[in-house]
Amino acid sequence: MSDNLWGYQPSSGHTAGADLTGFSVEATDGSIGKVDKHSDDVGSAYLVVDTGVWIFGKDVLLPAGTVKRIDTEHRTVFVDLTKDQIKDSPEFDKHKHASDPGYHAQIGGYYDSYRIV
Repeated sequence: MSDNLWGYQPSSGHTAGADLTGFSVEATDGSIGKVDKHSDDVGSAYLVVDTGVWIFGKDVLLPAGTVKRIDTEHRTVFVDLTKDQIKDSPEFDKHKHASDPGYHAQIGGYYDSYRIV
């Protein structure tokens, strides 16, 4: 994962301004859903993933630093997390939490615990 959890890894293949909406999202152990929304904001870039029926329609927020690689040809985003790590993340409400600095701190603390330094 990136040193900056809220920024894309230089090796991810992310291009600023690229629209990732609708891309499939793959954890290290399988598919978790599709990108519903994303932000390229410096210092607070993220993906909102609609998990569909996998975890009963729950949306999750993934900091951009969890993105390992983006395959634009196959419209797929690969993240450095397991399905269980994502499933067990703090509850997310896309209408309240997407731009909430307090929630970003909470989710950042959660995903920081899985980082390999």
